[in-house]
Formats: sequence, structure tokens, C-alpha cells
Amino acid sequence: MGVLATNLGFPRMGPYRELKRSLEAYWAGKVPAVDLEQAAADLRERHWRFQAGLGLNHIPSGDFSLYDHVLDTAVMVGAIPARYDAVPASLDRYFAMARGGKLGGRGVTALEMTKWFDTNYHYLVPELAAGQSFSLSAAKPLGELRQAAALGVATRPVILGPVSFLLLAKGTGDRAANLDLLPGLCAIYAELLVELQSAGATWVQIDEPMLSVDLDATQRGAFGRAYAALREAAPNLRLLVATYFAGLGENLATALTLPVDGLHVDGVADPGQVDEAITHAPESLALSLGVVDGRNVWRSDLEAVLGRLEAAKRALGPERLMVAPSCSLLHLPVDLDLEPAIDGELRSWLAFAAQRLKEVDVLVRGLNDGREAIEEDLRESSAALASRAASPRVHDPAVRQRLVDHDTALEERTSPYGERRRAQEKRLGLPLLPTTTIGSFPQTPAVRQVRAQHRKGAVDTPTYEAGLRRYIDDAVAFQEEVGLDVLVHGEPERNDMVEYFGELLEGCVVTTNGWVQSYGSRCVKPPIIYGDIRRRQPMTVDWATYAQSRTDRPVKGMLTGPVTILQWSFVRNDQPREVTARQLAFAIRDEVVDLEHAGIAVIQIDEPALREGLPLHAEDRQDYLAWAVGAFRLASSGVRDDTQIHTHMCYGEFNDIMESIAAFDADVISMEASRSQMELLTTFTDFEYPNEIGPGIWDIHSPRVPEQAEMEALLLAAAAVVPPERLWVNPDCGLKTRRWEEVRPALVNLVGAAQAVRDRLQSQ
Repeated sequence: MGVLATNLGFPRMGPYRELKRSLEAYWAGKVPAVDLEQAAADLRERHWRFQAGLGLNHIPSGDFSLYDHVLDTAVMVGAIPARYDAVPASLDRYFAMARGGKLGGRGVTALEMTKWFDTNYHYLVPELAAGQSFSLSAAKPLGELRQAAALGVATRPVILGPVSFLLLAKGTGDRAANLDLLPGLCAIYAELLVELQSAGATWVQIDEPMLSVDLDATQRGAFGRAYAALREAAPNLRLLVATYFAGLGENLATALTLPVDGLHVDGVADPGQVDEAITHAPESLALSLGVVDGRNVWRSDLEAVLGRLEAAKRALGPERLMVAPSCSLLHLPVDLDLEPAIDGELRSWLAFAAQRLKEVDVLVRGLNDGREAIEEDLRESSAALASRAASPRVHDPAVRQRLVDHDTALEERTSPYGERRRAQEKRLGLPLLPTTTIGSFPQTPAVRQVRAQHRKGAVDTPTYEAGLRRYIDDAVAFQEEVGLDVLVHGEPERNDMVEYFGELLEGCVVTTNGWVQSYGSRCVKPPIIYGDIRRRQPMTVDWATYAQSRTDRPVKGMLTGPVTILQWSFVRNDQPREVTARQLAFAIRDEVVDLEHAGIAVIQIDEPALREGLPLHAEDRQDYLAWAVGAFRLASSGVRDDTQIHTHMCYGEFNDIMESIAAFDADVISMEASRSQMELLTTFTDFEYPNEIGPGIWDIHSPRVPEQAEMEALLLAAAAVVPPERLWVNPDCGLKTRRWEEVRPALVNLVGAAQAVRDRLQSQ
């Protein structure tokens, strides 16, 4: 058959976010479950037909999800926490696990949510009880396999592997202790494999991304035990173990000796491991080489990649070689052809999910039919690379000179935190346990509509800006009425906390339909950083100063930090990420200084992506943390002592990098903490955070409105660990995805909780 063209996973939401609209209509009670399920089936069919039309040999099924694939796995193996037992298996129970809300007449909290390795995708963290038992519910993987077969499309089912599932889950002890549950879980996976084979599967892809992180001997040994059991259960079913996001390092030997038929390795994240895998792979093992980038949008160098694959083919033989993207295409927009507004030169440098699969097809045709079969494709690829390298729009001498002249003294505040605190107390006059929000308020349909109309030219700029000022007037008045201490303008002008800045910075371009799933129905459009970065003009000053003019209370200037803009964009790959981070830091620094000069006393520079940028292997982390901390400090340190710098982080595991977070030297940091019931605070028993901190007391990713008593309990837990004089009160994250009907009562409860705890502490 020759070399195989394969794919690990396809974007779920649809090119125009069709799934998002169906999900939110279902959640709002506007459509029944059958309509949601039909919309999902239609999307799957479209994706399979597209991939089949390219001639892919292995097309994934089971990669689709109504919310999250890790949640799907928890449901599939029966890992359902007891609080969801109020109703039997149903969409309502599934979405209650994902979002919280009402179930069986009572309120339930959602599963915790955190980042999927070093990406901006969020997964739901499974909860495992002591002595957890498992049971198989195979309707989803079997149903999708059969749906594709009915369309005449043979697919390769995709499931999250048992060892990675346990290591990603939250148990009663540390996560390594979850491996005690492996025998029972493997029995369920064995049942599943037998059923998939009976339903017509010939290959099954089992994702084990935990092989790409540092593991100890016990954890590595778990893979051998698990796959020995699975092989015994399904001896004639071909199994492909897929790894991605990093090199396997010390785990490669383990992966190569698993009793499986194929191994996928990420040849973009770690090209060197490809040669090592080829050298040491047993003759019975096929290798799937991820050689086109599943996480970034720059067109592949087909000439260079083909040369590497030709060497692999000579070493392995065509029957043992598969060509694939480096990882699931979940992390890319669907189709570059939906971006007519991007100019021809820049378009020629790019590839989205559809184009990545076309690259795979071209490469496999070149391997099977010879270079002459793809001669024109190779010429186009080389011409695009040459065009990008030579383009003057990529290089800005002034920006590069500023980096050359960079003095590390620019990364230091004038005075230490203690002196700054006294200056800020005098200027701001805030009470004990000051209250604030993270920045954004609900993006109402009216706001979205006027912004879209302005973008299309249907509404002129004065009318547009007048409408946003009315929104700000209402937001400021509401915050004063509720009793918040530090206010925000609500960000009605912003479509997204990164895309907004991408529109305004030189060296970036934003897309029209470049949607990427972040979690659930939430999608973002990452900017594309193609050149050197500089700020054209002030980006936020007018909105912040207008809001400040409407109140005597301090209003925060709201910015996104350089590391988060870097992480949540498609970043140029022709220079080190550190260089781009410093360019972004200078642009944000200029904005910070202008906000201060305009009279803004509190400036928040959000860095929620710090943790997700952490390399997966410990040996690479210190270098990253050094330049990431330096970039934040460069952005934030150009202000006086009495200007208060905030930052915000959310939905990541920050415990192991608290020293680096402290090194930011922000005056105040707010962090997500409510979903885990303040689990984050255990860090502060061993590490005394030196500045001020606001652990979130309201999970804003759930539609439920927490009661005041619930918030008080979380705040008291925080006050038991953090000195109250350094404690702030805030939600977990921005409020743009919530409705005003939820925001109003929740903020009333938040302020009430702060006042109640304030009174209690002051009376002691």
C-alpha cells in the first residue's frame, strides 16, 4: 500500500463556530437535545468527507466532543463523582460536570478545569474516589465509528489512553497514586477495544501525551503493564500509541518497547527524536511521524520535510511509515480559504488545518509516486519561504535596535514592595480586603452588534464610540452601586484580550474566521505575529481615562501581558520566542507609561498564560521562566511607586512556579482558586507570597451564582493562610462570558462576603 497519509484529530467547532451556536442554544433552552445532536452529527460528517476527499488513509473518529475529550473519557469509563448521581446518564449530567449548575433540583459545582499541557485548550480534570470502580459506556466511540462507516468512511477511533487519563486526574492522594487503579481501568479499556473491533475498527489510536513529560520509573512501568493487558485482550486489533507536544526523552525507550503496532512521535516539537526512534524501533513497529506543525500556522518547508521522510522511508520501508501532523489539529483554525481579507503575500506563508492535511497528502504522494508528482507543490513551498525571509514587512530595524540597547535596569521597579505599598495606600485609601473584578463585563448582544457593524463600516466611529461610552457609564454606575472598591471600564471595545491588541500592534494580523476552541463553546481567534512588534499609538488610554472621569474611585487600566500575547498568538518561528516576548514587552511598557501619565493609578497586566508556556521537561524550564519573568518586569516597571501594578493568572497549576510568580514583583496578583475550593492556598503554607494576592472566590466559568455564605467560607479559608492586610477579593476571571443576570447578584454576594469577613476580622 505504500506510505500512509494520516491525521490525529480535526477541529471540532466548525469553520463558522456552528457547534458553539448549537451548544449555547441548547443551554439556553432554545433547542432540544435532538437538534444539538444532529448539528454535531452534521459537523462530523462534513469533517470526515473532507478528509476522505484528500485521500487520507487513516481518518480519526472519536476526536469530536460536545465539550472536552477528557470529560468524554471520564464518562466513558464511569468516573462520575457522586454529586452528579442525582440523574442518570444524560446531556444534563454531562454538562453539569462541565459547567456546574442545577442537577436534580439542586446546585452542583463543575469539575476543575486546567490547561491541556502547554496549550490554551482547557480540559476538565477527572475526579477519582478512593477505591474508584469503573464501568464502560461505549456509546460515543462506537456511535461515531458506525456513523462514519454508514457514510462509507473507514475511520481510526481515537481514545485517551488509560495511563494518561489516570495521571491527568485528581484523586484522593497525589496523582501518581492514581496508578493503583490501573488494573481496573485497563479491564474497561480491554472491553472497549473488543467492542470497537467488533464494530469494524482495524486500527485504534490511543493518545498517551503523558509520555511527553518527565516520568519516574514507576510511572514508566505503568505503560508496559497497561499495554500488555490491552494487547492480550485484543491481539488482532492494531494499536497506535500517539504522543505529542514534546520529545519523549527518557520515555522513548519505554514507548518503543510497548506491545503495540505503531507509535506517533512529534517531529516538530523535537525533530531529533525522529532519527532516534527510527534507529531503535523494533521491526514490528510502524512509526507515525508528525512532520507538519499541528500548532502553528507557518507553511511547511516541503522540500526539507520530504528529504527527512525519504530518509525515514529508506530506513523503515514504506509499509512501516505513516505521515501525519505533529498533533491533533484541534489547535488550528479550520481553513485559510475563509480568510479573504489577509493579503496574498501573507496568505502564501500560512497553513491552517485544511492546508496541513493537504501538505500531508502532498508529502505522501511524493514518497509513493516520486518527487516529479509534486514538483509544482515543492516550487510553491520554496517560493513562499523565500518571500517570507526577504519581506521588509517582517523586519523593523528600530525595533531590533531597541532590543540591542535594552538595559536590564528597565526590569526593576524604583523601590521595593514595602515602600511601594505605603505610597499606594496613601494614594488609593483602600479598605481591608479591597474588592475588584478581573476586568471584563458581559459582552451583550448590543455591544457585539455595534462592534461588528463598525467593523463593516455600517456604523460610523462617533456613533460607535458613543455607544461604548454609554456601556461604560452603566458599568461604572453599577460598580459604584454594588460597592466595589477598584473599578474597571468593562472592556466593551474588546473582542478578546489578545486579539484586541493584535489588531493594534504593528507586526500582527488578525483573522476573520480563524477560530480555535479554548474550552467548551468558548473560541478565540489568535493573532498571527509575522514580524517585529511595535505599538503604533496608545491602545487603551482613552477608554481608561473616560471611565476614570465617571467616578472618584480608582479605575484599573487593563492590559494583556507580553507572555500571554505570545502564548495566545500564532508566533513567528523564524526567531527565538524570547526575542518576540521582549518586543511585546516594550510595546506594553509604552502603554503602561502612557496610562500612568494620564492619571490611572492602578494598572493590571494579565499573564494567565505564564504556566502553559512552561516547557514540558524540567531541564528546559529555568531558561523559559527567566525570560518570561524578565518580559513581564520590562513591561511593568516603568512607573512610580504609588502606581499599583496588578497581574492575573487563571486555570493552570501554579504551585510549582510560585517563586517565579513572586519574581514578577507585581503589587497585586489575582488567581483562579474557587473551583478547587482554594486548593491553591496549600502552596502558601510552604511559600510566603511576599506581595498582595486575590484568590478568586467565584467560578465564572459556571452559570451558577454562588451564595454569599459560600464566598465567605472561601474568603475565610484564604484569610487563614494569607495575612488579611494583603488579601484582595475578586472573581476567578473576567466576566465577558457571563450574563448580566448572573453577574449582578454574584457581585452583590461577593461584596457582601468581603464586608462580612472584614467586619469579623476587625471585631477580633
